[in-house]
Amino acid sequence: MKAVLQNFKTGELAIEDVPPPSLKPGGVLVANVASLVSAGTEKAIIELAKMNPLQKARARPDLVKKVLNKAGQEGLLATARIVMNLVSTPLPLGYSCAGVVTAVGSRVADLSTGQRVACAGLGYANHAELVYVPRNLVVPVPEAVGFEDASFVTVGAIAMHGVRQAALTLGESVVVIGMGLVGQIAAQIVHASGCRVFCVDPDPGKVELSLRLGADAASSNAGSALHAEVMSFTASRGADAVLIAASTKSSEPIETAAEVARDRARVVAIGDVGHSVPRRAYYEKEIDLRQSRSYGPGRYDPDYEEKGQDYPIGYVRWTENRNMEAFLALVERGSIQLRPLITHRYSIERADEAYTLLSGERKEPYVGIVIDYENAAEHGSSVPVASSPKPLGAGEISIGVIGAGQFAQGILLPALKAIAGVRFKSIATESGLTSLNVARKYRAESCTSDYHDVLNDASIDAVVVATRHDSHAAIVAAALRAGKHCFVEKPLAMNESELEDVIDAHRTGNAGLLVGFNRRFSPLSVQLRERLSGQRLVMQYRINAGPVPRSHWHQDLEYGGGRIIGEVCHFIDVMQYCCASEPLSVQALAVTDSNSPSDPDNVVIQVAFADGSVGTITYVSNGDPDFPKERLEAFGGGFVAVIDNWRSLDVQGNGTRLRRRCWLQAEKGHSQEMSAFIEGIRSGEPPIPFSSLVSTTRTTFAIQQALRSGACVSIA
Repeated sequence: MKAVLQNFKTGELAIEDVPPPSLKPGGVLVANVASLVSAGTEKAIIELAKMNPLQKARARPDLVKKVLNKAGQEGLLATARIVMNLVSTPLPLGYSCAGVVTAVGSRVADLSTGQRVACAGLGYANHAELVYVPRNLVVPVPEAVGFEDASFVTVGAIAMHGVRQAALTLGESVVVIGMGLVGQIAAQIVHASGCRVFCVDPDPGKVELSLRLGADAASSNAGSALHAEVMSFTASRGADAVLIAASTKSSEPIETAAEVARDRARVVAIGDVGHSVPRRAYYEKEIDLRQSRSYGPGRYDPDYEEKGQDYPIGYVRWTENRNMEAFLALVERGSIQLRPLITHRYSIERADEAYTLLSGERKEPYVGIVIDYENAAEHGSSVPVASSPKPLGAGEISIGVIGAGQFAQGILLPALKAIAGVRFKSIATESGLTSLNVARKYRAESCTSDYHDVLNDASIDAVVVATRHDSHAAIVAAALRAGKHCFVEKPLAMNESELEDVIDAHRTGNAGLLVGFNRRFSPLSVQLRERLSGQRLVMQYRINAGPVPRSHWHQDLEYGGGRIIGEVCHFIDVMQYCCASEPLSVQALAVTDSNSPSDPDNVVIQVAFADGSVGTITYVSNGDPDFPKERLEAFGGGFVAVIDNWRSLDVQGNGTRLRRRCWLQAEKGHSQEMSAFIEGIRSGEPPIPFSSLVSTTRTTFAIQQALRSGACVSIA
């Protein structure tokens, strides 16, 4: 299918043929008929992408801080690889569209195939022939509303929520500053609600357009002239409310709003404007300055947007979905006119021409730009990348990749690429958008949005699974049953049922399995084990994990499994490796958060091993995230060994001392792990015994049980 993508590194736009997205249980697939180009949001994204690195850093200091923190923890080289992959990943553009439902997820009961719908959401309602959209970001389109009008649904919901934030009452006078798409629609909503509206924009053409669409008055003036006009319009009282729909780094709209507002008026910032608030003006009038957060309640809440958990209407009357619905109802009644706002139309094949308007390359006035998909064609899940694939050479191993997020692109795939005799055959991602870029970068033959294409390809020897945690076990079991050697990022499974399925698949097949417990492959842990071999160890592993928001999918027990299953498994495996023995039992205590259904973030775990060794894991999130993350201490046989944040190893005892330092990056063993995976395929010897993989996974389940029961829990 065709989609509009932008390279964030270079700012270049392209219309690419990419695999269509896959269907998920909580949403629908929609064949687009029309999508709307947002002059505000998309222009901002384009301008940011075209900045040089220094300008981008100045524009997003929050991201710069994250990069610097990561460099301090992981090292410059590892951080640089991740950053370069991030900035080179193509971004899908668009966030408002309308079309026809082609497939419905298993958890969606109130939509059906063939239904006309409008869709919202950055990263979902893209400029693409086919899109996947979660249920709460989709609304049915009334029969009397055309697809072009319905494609305005996101901008309409933004305007609707901004007007609601103003808490207007019948007969009030409202000033709208900034007459782009959001401003024009907001002014019509204000008018439809029984209020008088005065529109302001420096562009006389947009002022004239607002008057044609029903504004009571409008002006392109500023300063004292504008103040006089508003005072005349409001019988010298000033505006009851001011809606700022402009997009500018300047704080002038905030200042103008105070000048034209009455005493105790409401000012609502809808657009992205400067916020240097003139205190005296706002203080003397006691003006209420309010923010309007995008489409309405539910925005940025993954439980609402991704998992489909609606807010009860008795408590939250106007969610973002209900704002979308109400906007289309106003369009259906004729209270909002959208056709006069459409200044340009382009087919998806010519969509790049629309962005020459936004970038200023073409000096031509515009308001609404619509992309249509009249000639959209049917596409399978897979797209060829290499024009003439080469046959595998003797001894070459063909790899299929399932999931290509930041970690896979920044760590796993570069490590695999560096191994001689490895060839990438196919890249699969759910969205289909990133798979094309990754396939080109690693010279794979094809890309797809359906991982079954990878498993059904008889020429693929092994698969790398780097998807979200909740899909690991099912994909691994299917891969093993298909006879594919499998590497899967941790965790292997999120519950006993999933683990049993993997065990059954491994028992019935001949393929090898490796879980991404990379730290045991680090040269630092290898040397530690060599020095302390044969000893009963006392181990202390401290992890300053840092906070992760409760809304993050890692914390979600359904999607990520929680931090114990998703991350503590690493540290169980390292201790298993160091003492060369499997866990027998665990005890655990936690600083609990009674309001959270997820795993506690601050735990102390004691593990007893079969050889008599003992390990303590102190896993905390309530410390300073800038402090080094990991420290492993091991005592035994007269030796003391310390691995400090995977940047150094110190071993001393019995009159000897070993020191090793890693200067450019933390040595966590990822490249050695990938080499071990490939060598295991060739030799038939698994790098980690399967029983150890199962034991580590079951230990994480036992830790969760120990936290709930307060008892010592044996590992099955």
